[in-house]
Amino acid sequence: MERRTFLALGGAALGGLCVEGSAFSGQAKREQKASEKKLPFEISLAQWSWHNRLFGRAKPKMDNLDFAEEASKLGITGIEYVNQFFKDKARDTTYLAEMKKRAADNGVQSLLIMCDGEGNLGDPDAQRRTQAVENHYKWVEAAKYLGCHSIRVNAASTGSYEEQIKLAADGLRRLSEYAFGHGLNVIVENHGGLSSNGRWLSHVIKQVNRLNCGTLPDFGNFPPDTDRYEAVEMLMPFAKAVSAKSYDFDDKGDETLIDYPRMMKVVLDAGYKGFVGIEYEGRRLDETEGILATKKLLEKIRVDCMTT
Repeated sequence: MERRTFLALGGAALGGLCVEGSAFSGQAKREQKASEKKLPFEISLAQWSWHNRLFGRAKPKMDNLDFAEEASKLGITGIEYVNQFFKDKARDTTYLAEMKKRAADNGVQSLLIMCDGEGNLGDPDAQRRTQAVENHYKWVEAAKYLGCHSIRVNAASTGSYEEQIKLAADGLRRLSEYAFGHGLNVIVENHGGLSSNGRWLSHVIKQVNRLNCGTLPDFGNFPPDTDRYEAVEMLMPFAKAVSAKSYDFDDKGDETLIDYPRMMKVVLDAGYKGFVGIEYEGRRLDETEGILATKKLLEKIRVDCMTT
C-alpha cells in the first residue's frame, strides 16, 4: 500500500536576477541557480525548540500566543505546536481562534500539534487504552480548527515485543479512524521505548494499515547503539512530517552529533516533499541561536541539493 504525505508541498519557484561579472562569487552563483528550481523541502519550527522560554525557565519568557509571530521573525513559514503549552485550551474556541489569527497575521502555516500526557495508546489495559484514544479526540478537533494536517502521538505500551505491536496498533487504528472523519493524520514519533526502534514502529504502522496513520521520524530520540540513519530510512516510507533534531554545531556550522547531509539524503531519497521541522534541544547555544543555526544548515543543504 502506497503511503505518501497528504501535503504534496512542491514549494513555489523563487525568482532571481542573473548577475554577471567576476564579483559574482561561486556561492552566489549556486544560490542563484537554486532559486530557479522548486524547493525540495520547506522549513518549519517545532515549538519545543523554545520550551525553556515557554516554561519561563529562560528569558525573555514567551507566551504560547506569541509563537507564530516569533517564528515568523526568523523567516519560518510553518509551525508545529506542542499541546503542553496550551494544555487546557483544546476546546476553548476563543483561544484557538486567536492562535489561528496570529498564524494568519504572521503568514505562517499551522502544521500539526504534538500531543503528550494523554495516556498510552498501547496500554495493555483495554479500558485505559480506550480512555487514551478518547483523550486525543479533543486534539484532533483542535488541530482541525487550526488548519493543521496532523496530530503527533506516542505509541507507548508494555509487554513483549509482539504484544506491544498489537496493542499500539489497536489504539492507533481507533484514533486514526476518528481522525479520518476530520481529515486529519495521526503520526507517531520515535519517542522512547520500542517506538525508538525503527523496525518495531514500521511494523506497527503496517499493522494499523490506514492511509492517515504514519510516522514523524526524528533525527534524535534513538538509543546510543542505534544506526539512526538506517532507523530513519525504515520510517520514511510512512512519513507525513520530519523532525530535524539538533544539539550543537561546530565552527563550520555542521551539527556535531548528526551527519545532516547524510540524514537529509535519506529523507529526500524517500521522495519526501513536506516540511522539515527544526527541533533544537542543545544547551550551549541559547534556544534562538540554536534554531537559527539549524535553519542555516538546512538552507545550505537545500541549496546544495538543488545545484547538484
